Amino acid sequence: MNNTFLNAQWRKLVMMNYAVDPKILKPYVPFNTELDYFNDTCYISLVGFMFVDTKVLKLKIPFHINFEEINLRFYVKYGNTEDYKRGVVFIKEIVPRPALTFVANMLYNENYETLPTRHSWIERDDSLMVEYGWKKDDWNSIRVTADIEATDIKEGSEEEFITEHFWGYTKVNESVTSEYEVVHPRWQVYPVKDYEINVDFKNVYGPQFDFLKALKPVSVFLAEGSDIVVKKGKKLKIVTELI
Repeated sequence: MNNTFLNAQWRKLVMMNYAVDPKILKPYVPFNTELDYFNDTCYISLVGFMFVDTKVLKLKIPFHINFEEINLRFYVKYGNTEDYKRGVVFIKEIVPRPALTFVANMLYNENYETLPTRHSWIERDDSLMVEYGWKKDDWNSIRVTADIEATDIKEGSEEEFITEHFWGYTKVNESVTSEYEVVHPRWQVYPVKDYEINVDFKNVYGPQFDFLKALKPVSVFLAEGSDIVVKKGKKLKIVTELI
């Protein structure tokens, strides 16, 4: 049985990664998952990228094929300590089309918001500039300038940790979690030379994330991306046995 929900490409992923106090994220951790750490560091990432050639249930929906997404996310794991799944939890995902928001929120219980978005990719002889913008009252943006040549991600690296969480988890309520799988090959990254963040975190993500405006990222990546497949989801919940 084909359990594919969505096929697309994710391209030119700007990933700005912050080290944060785990207590800030505890209210958002889905049932039966726990925070995932890299070198004892708890990360939250601001990510912008392009959906390209998108198909839902193998169908291309007009005006919903190529579009930007900007999300704020953190990292969890699910399962036992020897065979756990590494996943992502989204604080918010911003897209430009209301139908995308409706489907994602209804089917996956995600926290999507529809806002105007834009992007710019400029390739020069020795550099690549990638910028994503979204408008909530005023325009917000994230931008990187990187080397023109991409390199392989090293095993055990911070880049591997950030890019290779292949499951999505969403807190439905205190006893139910939504789970879905995202499949993609190992990515390459462009070494970043410079970056700029112009984001009103309080307005976009709420007062609890206002502290990010004064916090410097511990790392900034630009990943090339690839074809991806999003599988149909399922619910993880408490099972009550009748005796």
